[in-house]
Amino acid sequence: MSVRVRRIYEPPEPDDGLRVLVDRLWPRGLAKDAAHVDEWPKGLTPSGELRTWYHAGEGSYEEFRRRYEAELDAPEAAELLDGLRKSAREGSVTLLTASKNPDRSHASVLAELLKG
Repeated sequence: MSVRVRRIYEPPEPDDGLRVLVDRLWPRGLAKDAAHVDEWPKGLTPSGELRTWYHAGEGSYEEFRRRYEAELDAPEAAELLDGLRKSAREGSVTLLTASKNPDRSHASVLAELLKG
């Protein structure tokens, strides 16, 4: 199983496998045809309320992670997560985000959940 996180602004690589955008909004300044996105499951992204709270610096990454994992227990998100797990078992999956710090973003939380 190969799951990795990359910034969507980086050029696609041959070993990316399934390229999944995990941001709710389309990244600024990036043409859709240049992104080479295979899937865009918006139901897996953190709620607007949670994103605003985290980006305002009101809480820790650990608390963000806990709240986000709770959101992923909702039926739609859980179903989408199961689908991504299946894809990850079948081949490489690259989670794409516009986050400037992907290692402390929802994308890294998703990657760990897919690997675990």
